[in-house]
Amino acid sequence: MTTAPVSNLPDDLVRWINDCGFFPQLVVDAVEQSLAGEEVADFVVQHEAVVATDEILRHLTVLVLTANRLLVVHTDEQSDERGQNMAVTSTESVPLDLIGVVSLSRAVSNPERYGTDASIIREIVLTIGWGAVRHFEIVPAHCSDPECQAEHGFDADEVNEDITMRMSPTADDPASVARLEGFATRLQREVPARRLQR
Repeated sequence: MTTAPVSNLPDDLVRWINDCGFFPQLVVDAVEQSLAGEEVADFVVQHEAVVATDEILRHLTVLVLTANRLLVVHTDEQSDERGQNMAVTSTESVPLDLIGVVSLSRAVSNPERYGTDASIIREIVLTIGWGAVRHFEIVPAHCSDPECQAEHGFDADEVNEDITMRMSPTADDPASVARLEGFATRLQREVPARRLQR
């Protein structure tokens, strides 16, 4: 068992990071630096593995909500040119005023029995956009006439999607899914409130 990192972060956040077992002291330090003394209002932690050609690389993302900012702290496992293990951390600080999109999608089994134990969340997806990353989705254009065979060109939609976090009880665990849902719901409430204050 790994020893919990020494930190000024809330104990439950340190516990979630430590339980992942993925360079916990490095991750805690990165989160602590990005906070710069602000208090943690809410957080979510996701640890994932990516299968490359001949190796499995892990990465961990911590989203932290403060009174003013959304912090995105990401740590990747990599190998250098000599094959030695290394990790790269990146942090992004997003003022809540800049966030435009907070989308929460849930895939639920047995929806006709929702509210009972027979219906559970199979997958939950949080998408947050603040304008740093924009891309276009181009699809064939169609007209309203179902008999029409003419070529109508293409339609393009601009998508504002800076980070997407997807979890499921199978790939993650029910507690992580519940935490992501609670974090997303709180962020959906906080962002419009901040905009009204401007």
